[in-house]
Amino acid sequence: MILLSILAAGCASNVAVETPTIPTPNVEKLPMDVAVRIPAEFEHFVHEEKVLGRETWTIDLGSANASFFEQLFGFMFDNVIMLGPDDNALDFTFDALIEPQIEGFEFSVPNQTKTDAFAVWIRYRLQIFDSVGNSASTWTVSAYGKSQKEGLGGSKSLQRAAVLAMRDAAALILLQMDKATKIGALADGPLVLSDIESPASASADSEFKPAVPAGIFAIGGIDDDT
Repeated sequence: MILLSILAAGCASNVAVETPTIPTPNVEKLPMDVAVRIPAEFEHFVHEEKVLGRETWTIDLGSANASFFEQLFGFMFDNVIMLGPDDNALDFTFDALIEPQIEGFEFSVPNQTKTDAFAVWIRYRLQIFDSVGNSASTWTVSAYGKSQKEGLGGSKSLQRAAVLAMRDAAALILLQMDKATKIGALADGPLVLSDIESPASASADSEFKPAVPAGIFAIGGIDDDT
C-alpha cells in the first residue's frame, strides 16, 4: 500500500506560477487613466490535464495573472485603476477599460514531444471599452514559452515555460497594443456612434459587454535558450 501511494503521488504534478517580473521597458506611457477589470475566472485560472492517459498536471496561474497585468499596464499608462469582478465600472472615472481573459491554455511535456523541453501556449483576449461602456475593440494575443527539462519531476521547468509565455505576451502588448486596438484615441473621450462596433454596445448602461474579436496577433515566442 505504501508503494502504491508513492506511485499514485508520482502521477500528479502541481505547478503554481509566481508573478514574473518585467524589466522596465523603454516605452513612452500613454497619457490616459485606464481601468483594468479582472474577472474571477482570470484571477483564479487553473488548468488540469492528464497527459498520455497517465500523469495529471495541474497548472495554477492564479493571482500571478492579475499581478502581471497590473505591472504591465503600469508601464503603459499614466494611471491604472484595478477593479475586482464585483466592482461596477460605471462607478469609476477613466478614459478606457481593459478586461483580460484567457481564451486558451495548452502545454506539452517531454513524454509527448520526445524532446527534453516543456512548452506552454497561452491565448489572451483583451476587451477594450470606452468611458461609458461602448465596446471599442477586442484583441487576441497568442504567446509561447519553452524551457528545457530540469530535475526529475519537471515542475519548475513547466513553471518557467509558463512565465516565458507570459513575458512573450507582455512584449507583444507593449509593442502593438495601441496600434492594434487604437486605445490611445479614447483619451479624447468616448466613441462617437459611427465608431461603435455594433448597435447592441452603444448604450451607456451596456455593462461593458464583450465585443467580436478584431484580430489575432502572434510572435515567435520565448525559450530559455534565448
